Amino acid sequence: MKSQAITAFGQPLEQVTSDTPAPQGAEVLLKVTHCGVCHSDVHIHDGHFDMGGGNKLDMTRGIRLPFTLGHEIEGEVVAVGPDSKAVKVGDRRVAFPWIGCGACAICARGDEHLCNAPRQLGVNVAGGYADHVLVPHEKYLLDYAGIPEGLAATYMCSGLTAFSALKKIDQPGPDDAILIVGVGGVGMMGVQFAKALFGKAPLVADISADRMAAAQKAGAGAAYDASDAKITRQIKADTGGGVFAAIDFVGSESSFALARNSLRKGGTAVVVGLFGGAFSMPIPMFPFTSMQLKGSFVGSLAETKEMLEMVKQGAVDPIPVAERPLDQASATLDDLRNGKITGRVVLRP
Repeated sequence: MKSQAITAFGQPLEQVTSDTPAPQGAEVLLKVTHCGVCHSDVHIHDGHFDMGGGNKLDMTRGIRLPFTLGHEIEGEVVAVGPDSKAVKVGDRRVAFPWIGCGACAICARGDEHLCNAPRQLGVNVAGGYADHVLVPHEKYLLDYAGIPEGLAATYMCSGLTAFSALKKIDQPGPDDAILIVGVGGVGMMGVQFAKALFGKAPLVADISADRMAAAQKAGAGAAYDASDAKITRQIKADTGGGVFAAIDFVGSESSFALARNSLRKGGTAVVVGLFGGAFSMPIPMFPFTSMQLKGSFVGSLAETKEMLEMVKQGAVDPIPVAERPLDQASATLDDLRNGKITGRVVLRP
């Protein structure tokens, strides 16, 4: 099998050839047809996350090079282990990549994506920037019939991340506004799921006029220039005191400040993005404002199944998806790092 792999952190990916794995037990071998490129791939490729104040979270420990990125994986079953019963050769499936140890209390609750001993595809074990990928159990393979090829892969992170984040806020009332900060690939999914879950167009904020225009074309409401230092005043004026909830799909110091400062009293801010940084806030302001602050990391297997059913029923409009050959993986990471991608790019071996 051939992979586009990290051979040195921060350096261009290289093609690596290795033995194609043979599935054991309930393992399944997928021939990869599409694999999405995600901003978290950029951070792993860099080897760190920015924690603010000059501090960095080292991502190089525990990753043995060469390492294959890619967790938005779609493909065809080409081999199954002897214990596999639910899938067969020739089936087309997407892979839920957020796999835990399967034995701890967190996994028993159904929250494998939060496991402290993860086996996440493309994060902890080899992923989908390759022509084949080994999935550790057939239960992580989901039927995407009815969803266009290529687009289906993006729901395994981009879609799931947006869906799970929006599920973390209460049902808004008829006059409650929801703000989405950052309308890149995940934020564009957020626009669609907000419309489907709450029946209303969310407000959006971004530093890119092109992305804001694309979001409004996709059904978003008013759009705000996130680079304007006074924009939160305008948002509060337009919404009668602030938004009911703000979802930060960027996760930078400035984007989180915009999300937090746009809230009305009793509002909820959900932080999703991983761009990096830090913040401080006087503790009395939490009770004074009754603000809720939540973090959201991808989503559970149960949420994934719920989300896919919603998509299959036609409740969610597709986001822009562009295909590129697998050997453009490095260039695509650079484009994503430099903010040059609207929607999502999927690699095709």
